[in-house]
Amino acid sequence: MTTYPFKFDHSQPFMKQAGDWIADVFYDLLPEAGYETRDEQIYMAFQLERAYQEKRTIFAEAGVGTGKTFVYLLYAIMYARYTRKPAIIACADESLIEQLVKPEGDIAKLSKALGLDIDARLAKSPDQYICLNKLDEARLAMDEDGERYRAIHEELPDFVHFPDTLQAFYPYGNRKDYPDLSDAQWSKLGWDVFQDCLVCSQRHRCGQTLSREHYRKSADLIICSHDFYMEHVWTYDARKREGQLPLLPPHSSVVFDEGHLLETAAQNALTYKLNHFQFESIITRLLQGEVRESFAYAIEDAINQSETLFNVLDRKGRRVVGSERKEFDVDDELLREVNRFRELIGVIEDELVFESGTFTLDEYQLKIVEEHLEMIHHALSLFGKPKELISWVTEDKDGTTLVIMPKMVKEVLQDKVFSQHMPIVFSSATLSVDGSFAFIADSLGIDSYLSFSVASPYNYAESMKIRLAAESAVSAKMKQTMQLLQETEGRALILFPSHEELEQFKGDVRLFPELAQYRILYEGEAEISHLISVFQNDEPTVLCAVTLWEGLDIPGPSLSQVIVWSLPWPPNDPVFEAKRRDAANPLAEVDMPYMLLRLRQGIGRLIRSREDRGTVTIFGKELNRKEIFERVTQLLPEGTERMTIS
Repeated sequence: MTTYPFKFDHSQPFMKQAGDWIADVFYDLLPEAGYETRDEQIYMAFQLERAYQEKRTIFAEAGVGTGKTFVYLLYAIMYARYTRKPAIIACADESLIEQLVKPEGDIAKLSKALGLDIDARLAKSPDQYICLNKLDEARLAMDEDGERYRAIHEELPDFVHFPDTLQAFYPYGNRKDYPDLSDAQWSKLGWDVFQDCLVCSQRHRCGQTLSREHYRKSADLIICSHDFYMEHVWTYDARKREGQLPLLPPHSSVVFDEGHLLETAAQNALTYKLNHFQFESIITRLLQGEVRESFAYAIEDAINQSETLFNVLDRKGRRVVGSERKEFDVDDELLREVNRFRELIGVIEDELVFESGTFTLDEYQLKIVEEHLEMIHHALSLFGKPKELISWVTEDKDGTTLVIMPKMVKEVLQDKVFSQHMPIVFSSATLSVDGSFAFIADSLGIDSYLSFSVASPYNYAESMKIRLAAESAVSAKMKQTMQLLQETEGRALILFPSHEELEQFKGDVRLFPELAQYRILYEGEAEISHLISVFQNDEPTVLCAVTLWEGLDIPGPSLSQVIVWSLPWPPNDPVFEAKRRDAANPLAEVDMPYMLLRLRQGIGRLIRSREDRGTVTIFGKELNRKEIFERVTQLLPEGTERMTIS
C-alpha cells in the first residue's frame, strides 16, 4: 500500500499537499466515480485543512446532505498516515458506527471510489465481550440457563480451550454473536467493571483482549462510540498506574460525529456507581477462605451499613418527570449513614493488610475487592464537598444504584482532551444556537476553537411543510394525530421527549380504535435496529421513539411525516438542575439551547434525499408564549411552508 495517494514533496507543507489532493477528489475523482459533490462539501474541506494544519478544535456544522462524512474521513486518514498514528472516529451510537463500517457504508464507498486501501478497525466497549471467568461460573450453575452457557463454552474457538498458538486475529465472544440472549442472561457472562483483567489467568485468550490488540495496530482509523472514548479518557491514569495500556493507543486526531451529544457521553463515563447487591456480592468473596473472626465481623458490619444506606436512599429518592434519575436531598441523616459506611470500608481496608499476609485469600479476588473498596471510599468522600458533587439514584432489576458525578466534567475534558495539541473535529448538523457555538463550547470546557456553518443543499421550500400546534390536551393531540396519519397513510415517525410520554401515548392509542388500521411500533418492544428495519421496509408503519431524534437515516416514502409530540425540554433531573443553579438565566443559557438543538435534530429526520417530501408537525403548549414561538420558528428551514393548527 502506498503511504499517500499523491506524490509527496518533503520540501512542501504536508497538509497543503493533502488539501490539494482532497480538492482533486471532490472536483474530479468522486464525480468520475459517479458521486455528486457539493459546494458546501468543498467549503468544509477547506475549513478542515486549516484545523489540521493548526492542530485546532473545530466545530464543523454541516446540514443534512452535505456529504460531511467523506470530508472528515479523508483528512483523518491522510493525517494518520502522515503522523504514523491512527485517527479516532467516535460516533454517538451503534447505528452511526454501522453506517461507517458496513459493507456498503461510507468507508467502503470511499475506498472503492478512490481505489484507496483503508485500514479501519472497530474498538468495542469491554461489556460487549464474554468474560471467560464469568462464563466458567455460569456454565457450572445448575439453573435453567446453564445448558445454554455450556453450549456457548463448547462453541468457543479451540485456542480458548487448548494452549494453541494463535496464528492470526480471530474475533469471538462479541455480544452481537448471541442475539438470542436477553440482557439479564448476558449479564451473567459479559464483562463488567468488577473484573480485573490485569491479574486474570485467561486474559491472553480473551476475546476482548485479542480485539484490543487487533484494533491498536490499525494504520488509519479506529471506530468507537462516544461512550468508549470517554471511558478511555476517564480510566487513562488508573490503567497506567496499574501497568495496563490505555483503552486506545496514541492517536493523531479525533472526530466526534454527532458531536453535540458528547457531553452526555462524558457524563455517563465520568461517574461512580454504587449498588448494595453488587457490593455484597463482591465483599463476600473475601469470606471464601479461612479468615480471622474480626475480619468476618467487619465485613458483616459493612454489608449491614450498606443496606441501611440504600434503604435511606430508597426512602428519600423522588421521581423526576421525564427522567430515569431520581433526586434526593443530602441532609444530616444521609451524611451520617454515608460517613458510617466510609468508616467501615476503612476498617475492612485496614484488616485486609493483615489478612493478605496470611495468603488464605485468592489473589485475583483480593485485587478486585481492593479496587472496588478504594472506588467506594473515594466516591463517598465527595459527599463532604457538596459544591463539587452531582448525585442521583436509579432503579432497575439490580435494585437501587447510587450515581455520583464530580462537577469536574469540563475540567477533565479540558485537561485530558482539548489541551492535547491535535486536530479535534466536531461534526453535526446541529452544533450552534442562533449562529453561536458558545453553548456547546462552554458545556465541554472548550476555550479556543474554529467554527463554520454550511446549510443543507436540499430545497426545503419545495420538500417540507411545517405545522405548529400550541396544544396541551392529550385527547386533542390524539385526534389531530389521527388526521395527520390519515394524510400520509401511516409512514410517520413520532418523537417523544421522554419514555413516560411514549408510554402514555401507547396506552391512549387503545382509546382510539381508528388507529388500529396502522401498524405502530414502539421503541423498547424489540431491538432498535430491528424496529428501524421493519419501519423502513413496511411503508404504512408508524414508529414511536424517544432516542431517534438524531442518527436515523431513512430516505424515501417510508418516512413521510415527523410528529414532535411535545417540545424536547431537558428534564428537571439533578444534572440539569445543577446547570440551572450555575446559570444567570437558566431558560436562556440551559433550557432553550438544549431544546432548540434537539428540535433541529428531530426536524432533520424527514428530508434525507433530494427526492424526499413530507411534513413536520410540532406540538407544544409553550408555543403559546411569544418568545418561544419566535425562537422555534427562527430555527425552521428557510422558505418552508408553515401553518398554525388548533
